[in-house]
Order: sequence, then structure tokens, then C-alpha cells
Amino acid sequence: MIDYLAVFITFFAVIDPIGTVPVFVAVTAAYDQKTKRRIALLATIVAACVLLFFVAIGEIILRSLSIPLSAFQISGGIVLFLFSLNMIFGDSKPEEEIKSLKDNHTDTAIFPLAVPSIASPGAMLAAVLLTENAIFSITEQAQTALVMLSVLLVTYVLMLLSGYITKIIGTSGASIVSRVMGLILSAVATTNILNGFSEYYQLLQ
Repeated sequence: MIDYLAVFITFFAVIDPIGTVPVFVAVTAAYDQKTKRRIALLATIVAACVLLFFVAIGEIILRSLSIPLSAFQISGGIVLFLFSLNMIFGDSKPEEEIKSLKDNHTDTAIFPLAVPSIASPGAMLAAVLLTENAIFSITEQAQTALVMLSVLLVTYVLMLLSGYITKIIGTSGASIVSRVMGLILSAVATTNILNGFSEYYQLLQ
């Protein structure tokens, strides 16, 4: 059985539901409430499909390219770590993606809301690393997928409540939460790197 809390925290950190709220507010500023609900639902469904794709065949793609999972775990951990540093020291998630929205003048649910705001690169990597076939059974992988979907459900609910949340915490509050999630993600990334090196050395012996 998986550690539900650890998996939930990992996906919560990489998906960052709270950091998605300001992005959603910016994307849907010109729409009425009914359209906002449709956009929130569409973005959640698209993000879920993308992440479930990586859960289902992400590792298969790696094996077809002859990439050992330990190498992907190390490189993925490094990418996650750099991603977390950007969350901590650079533009926070809401600041960076709202800036992207303004630059590209897009108001669709696909970009930047579904990808890369919800289904972020870090979330894609986490989906692969937390469902490794050699470590986790099919049942455990299904449990991980359900936990991931529960985080997406939280994200969807928060988008529906975005108006109230923005009034309470504001963009600055969302930035603070995003940086805290970045710190947690850096610890998760370091663990992935260490586990990757450990598995690689075991293969050499």
C-alpha cells in the first residue's frame, strides 16, 4: 500500500492548486460565471488526461528509448529541483503564468491553465516516478492515480471558489503558498536524486 499522505503532498506541491487560482482568475476575467465553470471543468479534464497518459505509458516510452528508470529518476529529480528553485527564488507560479497569459493574449482553458499550470512538467515527472512498475504493483499505481485525481479535484474546487479565495489571500498570499510548496518540492526532488543514484549503483554491482 502506498503512503497516501506523502503521495498527496508530492502531487499537491507539483500541481500547486492554490497557485493555479490567480492564473484561473486572469484567464477567465472576461467571462461570466457559467463560462468560468466550463473552463474550470475543461482544464481539469485535459490536465487529468495528460497526467494519466504519463502514469499509463510514461515508463514504457522510457524503456523503448533504452533509458533506465534510475537515470530518469536522477534527471527528473534535477529538473524538479530546478523547478522548485524557480518557485522559491524566481517568479512564483501565479506571477510567471499570469505574465505568460498577458504576453500571449490567450484566454483558452488549455494554455496556460491546463498545461502548464495544472499539468506542470513537475507533475508529469512525478506521475512517472511514483508509478514505477518495478517498485509499485498495478493496485498501488491505481491508488497513486486516484490520489493524483483527488488533487486535481481539489484544484477544480478551488477554481470554482477562486473569487472568494482571491479576496481572502490575494495574489501575494498565493505567491507565498507557491514558494512554500517549492521548498517542499525541493526536498522531494533531492530524495528522488538520492534514490536514483542508489538504484544505479545497485545495477552496477
